[in-house]
Amino acid sequence: MSTAYLVVTLATVVVNAGAAVADFARAKFVLANCDQLGLSRSWLPLLGGLKAAGAAGLLLGLAGVPYVGVAAAAGLVLFFAGAIIVHIRARVLAKIPFPGGFLALAAASLAFAATTP
Repeated sequence: MSTAYLVVTLATVVVNAGAAVADFARAKFVLANCDQLGLSRSWLPLLGGLKAAGAAGLLLGLAGVPYVGVAAAAGLVLFFAGAIIVHIRARVLAKIPFPGGFLALAAASLAFAATTP
């Protein structure tokens, strides 16, 4: 396992775990974002759960269960690609860098997880 793989994947875990906590806590910025995007606040537990599951799966991948790590990274890539689509459809273009950054981290984690023996 390379240092880059470890650093990128741990960064992905930290940001997704933090985002999940913010979703579960119904942080003010999360609620404002939901309102701007036209998402029901009732979706927050599911969205937070998906982010938390992705973070946990990435940790399992680092701990020696590589297929779970690959699946978690792929799930996060799909999740954040969907988030970008939601932002575009709602015409909230100024906030696309946020899911874009999460997507970039997830994609890098996926690339590392899929190519590390």
